[in-house]
Amino acid sequence: MSGFDAGGSQLDTSWFLLLAAVLFILGTIGVLIRRNPLVILICIELMLNAVNLTLITFARQLQNLEGQLFALMVMTVAAAEAVVGLAVLVDIFRVRQVEDVDDLSELKG
Repeated sequence: MSGFDAGGSQLDTSWFLLLAAVLFILGTIGVLIRRNPLVILICIELMLNAVNLTLITFARQLQNLEGQLFALMVMTVAAAEAVVGLAVLVDIFRVRQVEDVDDLSELKG
């Protein structure tokens, strides 16, 4: 496997993939366990960043820029998702003091 040069030492690709897997697992656990809507949004962002790290790792290993461009597009979608999600949460908190995601399912239009 090829690696990355960092400060004069060679880092193996598997370390980046292991870090991405740990970040993705932490995000998944956070989405499944936590009930606060804001924490769930943060955990989804953590999962998207883990995917970006994987995309950039493979793009760098294969000497291909397409993975990095795709990661840039994922970051754009993640930013839009965060803005829309936070706007919806602020509007919900303005109307009701909801602390649990299960209470959001009881909203009536």
